[in-house]
Amino acid sequence: MFGVVDANELRAAFTGFFAARDHEVVPSASLIPHDPTVLFTIAGMVPFKPYFLGDEPAPWPRATTVQKCFRTNDIDVVGHTARHCTFFEMLGNFSFGDYFKERAIPLAWELVTDVLGVDGERLWITVHHSDDEAAAIWADGVGVLPGRIQRMGEDNFWRMGDTGPCGPCSEIYFDKGEPHGEAGGPAHGGAERYVEIWNLVFMQYNRSADGSMTELPRKNIDTGAGLERILPVLTGTDSIFDTDVLAPLVETAEKLTGARYGREEAHDVALRIMADHGRAMTMLVADGVMPSNDGRGYVLRRIVRRAVLAARRAGARGLVTPSLAETTARIMGAAYPNVREEIEIVTDVLEREESGFDRTLRTGLSMLEDALAQLRAERVEVLPGETAFRLHDTHGFPIELTEELALEAGVTVDRAAYDEHMAAQRRRARQAAKAPAGADETAYRELLDTSGPTVFVGRSPEHYAVPVQVVGVLAGTEPGTVELFLDRTPFYAEGGGQVGDIGTIVTETGSASVFDTVAALPGLSAHRARVSGEIYAGQDALAAIDGPRREATRRNHTGTHLLHAALREVLGEHVRQQGSLVAPDRLRFDFSHRGAPAPEELDAVTDLVNQDVLTDERVLTVEVARSEAEKMGAVAFFGDKYGDVVRVVRAGPHSLELCGGTHVDALGMVGPVAVVSEGSIGSNTRRIEAVSAAATFARLRERDRQVAEAAALLKVEPAGLVDALGRLVERERAAARELSRLRASALEKEAADLAAAAERGVVVSRLDGRSPDELRSLAQAARGHGVRAAAIGGSPDGERVAIAVATGGEPDATAVVRQVAAIVAGGGGGSPALALAGGRDASRLDEALGEARRLLVSR
Repeated sequence: MFGVVDANELRAAFTGFFAARDHEVVPSASLIPHDPTVLFTIAGMVPFKPYFLGDEPAPWPRATTVQKCFRTNDIDVVGHTARHCTFFEMLGNFSFGDYFKERAIPLAWELVTDVLGVDGERLWITVHHSDDEAAAIWADGVGVLPGRIQRMGEDNFWRMGDTGPCGPCSEIYFDKGEPHGEAGGPAHGGAERYVEIWNLVFMQYNRSADGSMTELPRKNIDTGAGLERILPVLTGTDSIFDTDVLAPLVETAEKLTGARYGREEAHDVALRIMADHGRAMTMLVADGVMPSNDGRGYVLRRIVRRAVLAARRAGARGLVTPSLAETTARIMGAAYPNVREEIEIVTDVLEREESGFDRTLRTGLSMLEDALAQLRAERVEVLPGETAFRLHDTHGFPIELTEELALEAGVTVDRAAYDEHMAAQRRRARQAAKAPAGADETAYRELLDTSGPTVFVGRSPEHYAVPVQVVGVLAGTEPGTVELFLDRTPFYAEGGGQVGDIGTIVTETGSASVFDTVAALPGLSAHRARVSGEIYAGQDALAAIDGPRREATRRNHTGTHLLHAALREVLGEHVRQQGSLVAPDRLRFDFSHRGAPAPEELDAVTDLVNQDVLTDERVLTVEVARSEAEKMGAVAFFGDKYGDVVRVVRAGPHSLELCGGTHVDALGMVGPVAVVSEGSIGSNTRRIEAVSAAATFARLRERDRQVAEAAALLKVEPAGLVDALGRLVERERAAARELSRLRASALEKEAADLAAAAERGVVVSRLDGRSPDELRSLAQAARGHGVRAAAIGGSPDGERVAIAVATGGEPDATAVVRQVAAIVAGGGGGSPALALAGGRDASRLDEALGEARRLLVSR
C-alpha cells in the first residue's frame, strides 16, 4: 500500500528522517528503567525524563529513538483484539528546549504524508481545547482542513505527575474507513475506525502543588508514534498480528499447537496470546528480567504462565517458550542485537520456568477441575475463597489463573474470602516476625468489629473541630505515614466525587497532619497522616479539618448538583452523571449525551445554574427510605452506594439528588458559577469543568487583565481588540506570503543556475552552510528545470552532512541515498522520487557526491 512495508524499513525511515534534520539517533534504552517510579520502560520519553525535569542537562538539543516498551495495562484483553499488545516499540522525536510546536507539527505531517506516503485526506487531528496555537499551525502552517481538526478535553493534556512539566498534546489519527465504524472523527466516530498513530506532547507548563501552572522557560517536545499502530496502516491490514513483527510468531504458535489461525475464535485468541507474550517474555529476559514472585519478575512469570496456558488450551503438549523466543530473536535481532546474543540464556530461563509451571499446572488444574465439577453438580456458581487460597498456598497456582479458568466455567471466585485467607497468612507471618500491623483489609475489619463504625459529625462549620478518641493506628501504605481511626470525626472521607478532608489530629503526646481521608471500609474512615511525636489507640484528641478548604469544596459540591439539574433541563432527561470530581478549586462533571452541546445550550445551562444561585434558597436534606426517595424523584449520583435509608438533598427548584456529601446551607453561598471547559471523553460521554465563587471572580479578573494587556500592546481600546487582531493577522499573512514568494523566486533562480550547469542531464553540486530542508528543496526545484536527476549535498557546520537526491522515481532516490550515506557514516530515506541522507563524516562529502554522480549518470 505504501513505500514502507515492514518494521525494519519503518524504523529506518523514521530515524533517518529526523537524523537528516539534526536529531541525534539514540539507541533504545533497556526495558528495565533507571526511573524508580516505574517497573518497566513504559514510554519513549522514560529514558529522557531527567532532561525534561531539569535534573540533568540534555547531551543534545534534539534526539530521535525507537524505544522498546512494555506495559500490562491491557493484559486481560491481549489476544481478544487485533490491536492490543504488551511489548511495543515507540518511535519518537524529542526537543530539549530547541524547537517547539511550530516545528514539531510540520515535521510530523511531512514524515507521515511525504515519507510514509499516508494519504492526508484520511488523517484527522486532535488538539487540547485550549491549544489555539497548535490548531492554527495544523490549519495554516500545514494545511489541514479545519473540519478535520477536533478539540478534545483532558485526554489531550499530558502530565508527568501531580506536579512538574505538563502541557497540551496533539494526536494524528488514521481513518480506516466506513466499514470500521461511524464517521465523525476521533471525537465522535467509531473507536475502531479512527486509529491514533502519533501523539505530540508540548511540554510548556510547570504545575505547582497548588495546581497553578506557569510557562516553562525552556519548552520541550516529546512525541510517540506506536510502530505496531503504524504498520497495519502502511501494509493495509486490520491486525497487528498480520504484520512482520508478530505474524511469524503466530505461525510458530500454529506449529506448536496444531491449531490454524482464522478457523476458530478460541484458538485465534490463544495463538495471539502466545505471539504477543512470546515476544514480550523474550525481550524482558534479554534485558535482564528474571522470573520471581515479586516486582518485575512476577510480571514476567505471569506472562509466561498465560502464554503456556494458552498453548495448552490450543493443543500444545511439549515446550513452547523456547521456540517462541527463537522466532522473536529472528524477527527482532536486527533491530536489537542483544536478543540474538542472549538467546541461549533466554531459552534456558524460559524453558526452566515453563517446565516448573507445567508441574504446577498439572497438579493445580486437576484439583481445580475437581472443584469446578463438584460446583456444577451442586449447581453452585461461586468457588470458595478457601479453595482458591489452598491452590495458591499449596500448589503455587496463581489467583489470576484460578479466576480466568473459573470464569470460563461460568463460576466466580469468592475473592473477598481468598483475600481474607491471604491477609490472615500475612498476619501470622508478621506476628511470627514481631512486625507491626499494617493497613490492610483484615486489619480494617478487625477495627470495624471491635470499635464500630466511624460517626461523621462534620457537616456544619461549628463541628469542624471536635474532641474525639483514637481507636486505632495502623502503618500507612506510604513510608513514614500512618492511618488513624477515630470514634467520630469531622473529616469527610472521599466519596461521591468529593475529595477527602485534610487537617490535624492532636493528642497530648503527638500531632498528626492529615493529608487525605478515605473510606477504608464502608462505615470506617481512615485518616492518612504524618505524625510528629506519638499517637496511640485510647488517647483523647482534637480533630480539626481545614475549614476554608471544606467551605470551597462544599460550594463546588452544591454547584455540581445545580449543574447536573441544569443539564437535564436544557439537554434532556437522558442526561445522567457518569463521574465527578468535587475539589476545593474546581468541579468536574462527566455526563451522558449524544454530541457536543451547542454554545447557546451551554450558555443556557450556565444561566440556569446562576439563576438558581440567585434565589438563595435553603439547601434542604432529609433521610428517608430508598423507596420513598425514588417516589420523590431523587436522582442517584454516579459512584455512590446507597443503603435502605438514604440522604436526599434538595438544592433549589430543579435539583433533587441522593447524596452523602457536604453542601452549603443556602444557594447564594455557591457564588457565581462559570464553565471553564466542555469536551468529549469518550463515545457519548462529555465532561464539563467549572469553578464557583472566588475562583470565578479570579478567572474574570485574569481575563480582563489579559484583554487589557493585549489591547495596550495593539494600542486600541478593549472593545476594538478583535478588529485589531484581525488586521494584525491579515498583515502577518500577507507578509508571510510575500516572504514565501521571495524565497521561492530565489530558490527557482538558484535551481535554474544549477540546471544550466548539468552534465548529461544530471546536477551534482556541493553547497555548504545550507540546511537539509534547503538542499532538498533545491534538488527538487532543479528537477523542474529539465534535468533528469539532481544530487545536492553540503555541511551546515563542517561536521554533519546532508545530501538530497531528486530523480522523479527512476532511479530510486532512496536506494541512491542509502549507498552514499554509508560513505559519510550516516543513513537516509524518503520516497523513490525524493530522498535525503544524513551523516557525521564531512571529510568524505566530496567522495559521496562523486558516488552519487556515478550512480545517477550510469542509469
